[in-house]
Amino acid sequence: MPYCSMSGRAAAAVRGHHDGGEEEEEVRIFYQRYGYGATKVLLIIGFAGTLESWAPQVKGLTGAVDPFDEEAPADGGGAAEGVEVCCFDNRGVGRSSVPTSKSQYTTAIMATDALALMDHLGWQSANVFGHSMGSMIASKLAAMAPERVASLALLNTTGGGYQCIPKEYVKGLSSGGMQSRHGFEGQLNACWTHKLSPKELDRIRSAGFLVLVLHGRYDVVAQLYHARRLAEKLQPAAKMVELHGGHLVSHERPAEVNMSLMELIKASKSNMDLTEWSNFPKVSDGGCLGRRDGNSVNYLILTYNLLGKLQLVLLFFFGMFYVILEHTRRVIRVLKPDKVSASTI
Repeated sequence: MPYCSMSGRAAAAVRGHHDGGEEEEEVRIFYQRYGYGATKVLLIIGFAGTLESWAPQVKGLTGAVDPFDEEAPADGGGAAEGVEVCCFDNRGVGRSSVPTSKSQYTTAIMATDALALMDHLGWQSANVFGHSMGSMIASKLAAMAPERVASLALLNTTGGGYQCIPKEYVKGLSSGGMQSRHGFEGQLNACWTHKLSPKELDRIRSAGFLVLVLHGRYDVVAQLYHARRLAEKLQPAAKMVELHGGHLVSHERPAEVNMSLMELIKASKSNMDLTEWSNFPKVSDGGCLGRRDGNSVNYLILTYNLLGKLQLVLLFFFGMFYVILEHTRRVIRVLKPDKVSASTI
């Protein structure tokens, strides 16, 4: 079976320390390849998902249903215009290894797994597409090694941390028993600790490759608002596409999703200009929405959020004041003796 090995020492290097004491676990990543051609596509699946979840996109991009024999030539006998897709099980799920320590699950470490897989396949670069947690991994990969990315597609993405995966959704997945406890908690840790720094965002934005941010309008797991903000931060490289669907828009609208992905691949191969690719508003000088304008929008959003939080705080204190006042009135009523009228004597 096709596996790629990721050394524990490499994972430790990503974490930024290795004291030479306890040896890190070696991780084996299970993968499958579909189709033949010079165009390479790496698909990174999301939280608790396995590579089979990419079936609609694999068929749409390559026309293949079954993976090809590992012994077959990578170019498929000269199919230079074709597309070769590789998808894999992330660490912690499916047929890949399941490290027991939560510290071995971060989007940076999992991005290093993906880069190791590209090295294993002999791919210098690829169109990197991710869904949900997979899009967090894909964006981290793009920030770590932008020279390895031909184009970047982020499906139903979030910025990680408080922005991602509501607790109700997590409980539903955990009760389903789709993966081991170590893998589940580890991948959850990767989601909730993920973030892209301003420097990382700038590396992606200035790398020169095209970015597609694709989202279902009715996604309650990864909210559309956060995807829009990320697309704004990645200007002028990003195009925002919103489809009628939820968190699994890749299954709900496979034809539209596949068409958008193929459009991204073709635009990248033709070296389309970033500003031509982006569908965000242009400013008068012909460029995309400038950083100053984007900051103004962000300040307005931040102000609105702060006012909303202030309103909640005021309502809380008003409610507490009312409860204390009512309690005090009742105590006084109990302690104060009733007046006795003369007619009752």
